[in-house]
Amino acid sequence: MKSRTLVSFDWAIKKLLRQKANFGILEGFLTELLKKEITINRVLESESNKEDELDKYNQVDLLCENEEKELILIEIQFYSELDYFHRILYGTSKIITEYISESYAYSEVKKVYSINILYFDLGHGKDYVYHGTCNFVGIHEQDVLQLSDKQSERFNKKGPCQIFPEIFLLKINNFNDVAKDNLDEWIYFLKNTELPPNYSAKGLMEASNKLKYEQMDTVTKEQYDAYSKQLMVSKSVLETARYEGEKSGIEKGIEKGIEKGMLNNKITVILAMRADGFELAQIAKYVGLTENEIQEIIEKNQ
Repeated sequence: MKSRTLVSFDWAIKKLLRQKANFGILEGFLTELLKKEITINRVLESESNKEDELDKYNQVDLLCENEEKELILIEIQFYSELDYFHRILYGTSKIITEYISESYAYSEVKKVYSINILYFDLGHGKDYVYHGTCNFVGIHEQDVLQLSDKQSERFNKKGPCQIFPEIFLLKINNFNDVAKDNLDEWIYFLKNTELPPNYSAKGLMEASNKLKYEQMDTVTKEQYDAYSKQLMVSKSVLETARYEGEKSGIEKGIEKGIEKGMLNNKITVILAMRADGFELAQIAKYVGLTENEIQEIIEKNQ
């Protein structure tokens, strides 16, 4: 197996960056992206970042709260979804409603940042970082609506855009590997799972120290290897399923191909992990089946 220096950011989010001792890595990334100093109070759980059995290797989520009580959702998505913009809208709205009680005033609605790290081409655009805000522009005067003096004093904000959610899209595959600033250094790491030369971005030094594959214990290495293998197989299976569906020109063919591909994907991973010496309990943890179901699959494919 190819030697590694650092583990991938998606794995780190799932297993390492939720620990308070590693908040500095996440704080560094968010500080460089949001262009303001970020300190994380805690990592939160919500319906938006609970793992789904069939999608657990496609989507990686983390929801956290900073010291200003703002909510920051980080999503990592590997495979294309035509309605991904709608998913952003739904996910952001759901977080807002999850974290306010019916008895609270509307002023208690939390500011939400939705950060989407994408390894597919979403929409049509040449850039690799997009930032979406909500501004109100006069249709006659073309002026941008601001808060009143009383509102600014009460909420400590200047414009409505500071109240509404902000959305960041990082189209990782569009990045040309030339790091021109600190944010680019982070994107280089997200794309290549290695650090650029002469980096200075906040959090990357901690990442270089705490995300080393060689420093992980045997069990964690096994988990990371299994995750990496599953991710690679998932990509291959889904790409093949989509190709076969698109080739037939039938949308249902695409859906059927993906459904069948996900089943074949699990079987492939089960057999590969068993061949590598993984126990049934370890395999069950990663494919979402019972040990008896896994044993049946192994016996049928011997």
